[in-house]
Amino acid sequence: MSAPILIHDFIFANAQRIPNHPALYFKDATLTFSQLWSQIDCLAGIICGLGLAPSERVAIYLPKQFETVIGIFCVSAAGGAFVPVNPLLKPNQVKYILQNCNVRILITSGERADQLSNILDDCRDLNTLILTSDAKQLLPSIANKSVMWADLLATSNSAKPHRRIDTDMAAILYTSGSTGQPKGVVLSHRNMVAAAISSAEFLGLTMEDKLLAVLPLSFDYGLSQLTTVFSVGGSVALINYLFPRDIIHSAVKYKITGISAVPPIWNQLAALEWPGEAVKALRYITSSGGASQRATLDKLQDKLPQTRIFLMYGLTEAFRSSFLPPEKINEKPGSVGKAVPNAELMIVREDGTECAPGEPGELVHRGSLVSLGYWNDPVSTNKRFRPAPNQPQGLPNPELAVWSGDQMHKDKDGYLYFENRRDEMIKTSGYRVSPTEIEEVVFASGLVTEAVVIGIPNLELGQLIVLIVHCIDAENTGEDTIRSYCRRMLPNYMVPSHIILRDELPRNQNGKIDRPALTTEYKENFSA
Repeated sequence: MSAPILIHDFIFANAQRIPNHPALYFKDATLTFSQLWSQIDCLAGIICGLGLAPSERVAIYLPKQFETVIGIFCVSAAGGAFVPVNPLLKPNQVKYILQNCNVRILITSGERADQLSNILDDCRDLNTLILTSDAKQLLPSIANKSVMWADLLATSNSAKPHRRIDTDMAAILYTSGSTGQPKGVVLSHRNMVAAAISSAEFLGLTMEDKLLAVLPLSFDYGLSQLTTVFSVGGSVALINYLFPRDIIHSAVKYKITGISAVPPIWNQLAALEWPGEAVKALRYITSSGGASQRATLDKLQDKLPQTRIFLMYGLTEAFRSSFLPPEKINEKPGSVGKAVPNAELMIVREDGTECAPGEPGELVHRGSLVSLGYWNDPVSTNKRFRPAPNQPQGLPNPELAVWSGDQMHKDKDGYLYFENRRDEMIKTSGYRVSPTEIEEVVFASGLVTEAVVIGIPNLELGQLIVLIVHCIDAENTGEDTIRSYCRRMLPNYMVPSHIILRDELPRNQNGKIDRPALTTEYKENFSA
């Protein structure tokens, strides 16, 4: 059997090799690889029959469930590009994504479609809505475009999927951008296949592994949960948890061998008791999306003595970048490790020359994991994706690398340590959050004349989101009014944890709001 070159090839290969092996668990149901591929293959032909052209975008707006995974891979098998939309996003944020990448088909539930009813008419490229359940409040113009998931699976009318190769676009993942609106990172099949094989290699995965999918599948780290485990024929249990204890209960229920999560989740899990069944079965855990606290790692090592802990660092623009082997955690505290297999990471000065050990510089990532750039955004793409340093001068087409914007240094042994980010992005609960995006939402309320969002270091979340505003009608507009508006318009992880009303905001010599001064002031206040 030939090596997989397209991301859905992993599932097809497993359906041929181990057809009755479990691929997915959800609640009390199981799909084998044969059953999973059968539905993927059926729907791939059907959505082509709906008129999907090569590389056209199909969005999936669902929580984690069987249909979400089937939708992702059936789009890939059809020759389209899948766009997993974070299920926490609110209608206006979903509208931006659907419009920005010209989504043609949307897969969602009836309840979610009802919530989106007022914005779907504005998505001019959208011509088909595939619903996993009945909708009740759709506008007639949208209802006429709707088809039921179950009805599609029951039909035999399908078209031949489009032929694709490994450099073709496979997916667009949206990540917060420093200019306000999120950017769509375009991933090729090669990017995702290479990342899956690379991660499976250093994690030592086999078909006996069972991973608990804790993270959103719209998140690069979350999506790689699926692709990495499927690359070796392992199984994935899907969970939409409400409380940290739900994660531990699911680990016991499914006899989980691996869990990937962000530091805020591990901070909570480290404080809980782990039953003996979970301790015995859990072979490895990974942490990425922010700095891991030493106290948390010590607790996890104490409570999970047989579990290997991998600390990782990744860019959505390059899927995975580095990892620290478990045996180095105590020897190299604070390090994010070295490059994953088949990638090169360099720390460079502004002129592109490599930094000496201990000297801070910008992290540059080169290799097959580097994505295709930002959808429909050549300016940002040209800024972030530039020729890799140290290439032969006679090379006619220089290789592009991701210039991360992250400041790091390496020690004498080549291990990497995070310093800071050049931009003002906030990292909270594992998410990258754009201050500008929140500020624009708050301005749209009509309640404020000025709004500034800053990030304040926090052990539990990584950073707190602090909103500082000057209100139009300060006597009648309080913190509760602004917070209530934010909760209606923003997903929970973007709602400011603190809202501060001020008569005036400090300005620098150019008359602009002095963000550094505000950050220093409130950092001292919140740490006091």
